[in-house]
Amino acid sequence: MVADDPFVHCDALLAEGDPDRRLACMFVPAHARPAVTAIYAFNLETARVRDLVSEPLPGEIRLQWWRDALQGQGHGDVRANPVAAALLDAISRYRLPLKPFLDLIDARNGDLYDDPPPTLNDLEGYCGETSSALIRLASLVLADGGDAGPADAAGYAGVAYALAGLLRSFPHHASRGRVFLPRDVMARHAVGIEDVLSGRRSPGLDAALGELAGLARARLEQARGLRGSLPRGVRPAFAPVALVEPWLAGLARRTDPFAAAPEPAAWTKPLRLWRAAVSGSF
Repeated sequence: MVADDPFVHCDALLAEGDPDRRLACMFVPAHARPAVTAIYAFNLETARVRDLVSEPLPGEIRLQWWRDALQGQGHGDVRANPVAAALLDAISRYRLPLKPFLDLIDARNGDLYDDPPPTLNDLEGYCGETSSALIRLASLVLADGGDAGPADAAGYAGVAYALAGLLRSFPHHASRGRVFLPRDVMARHAVGIEDVLSGRRSPGLDAALGELAGLARARLEQARGLRGSLPRGVRPAFAPVALVEPWLAGLARRTDPFAAAPEPAAWTKPLRLWRAAVSGSF
């Protein structure tokens, strides 16, 4: 690969902004790795729009650019953007459906407004349109027209991964005025948005975060129940989910929800990811 190869650019983006998925890509077969890397890089590019703008409108414009690019309505040389070039090649090569990409963009559009999800069901929908979609799309790439396994497996696994990630990022999001705790969960535990934004710990907040952790655990177990139905070839798409268990364990040890959760030892990550990619034991 030459230095200006779009897939090299995507890999560099992941190394900086999504190192866990980048590490998981190392266990994707070489022929599929560029496409999976492009999908993950697209996710990163759309996810970080919220942090690149100070108001929603510029963010909406950036996300609309991606909609137009994917639907063949982009202005100018869309392929001058290396992530777009890599992604369009992946979509064409593996005949990937556009709808999951467009739904993901819509979910990122909602991020621009910092409004808590109305319900826990809405939060699960968001996780499905983002994290679950990535697992499903990676599965389609790995299946290459064959059996990609049951969509529910990707659905449950992606929700577990996303919820664990949101819980780990809770201190960071709270410091930036973002609240992912659903309103119905906060109401159930008598937690106000101002409690989160002011860094005020309470038994109710602990219980609300615990409810989300419990849901992440439940979805992980549901995904594990479907492991036997996953074709061997698509297992690497689920490799990132192997990190959910240690993440949840670290969150359980966190004594202050506004402090960083203990992380698993760095050397264990490659081992967990490799084992999941080979044996499906996430």
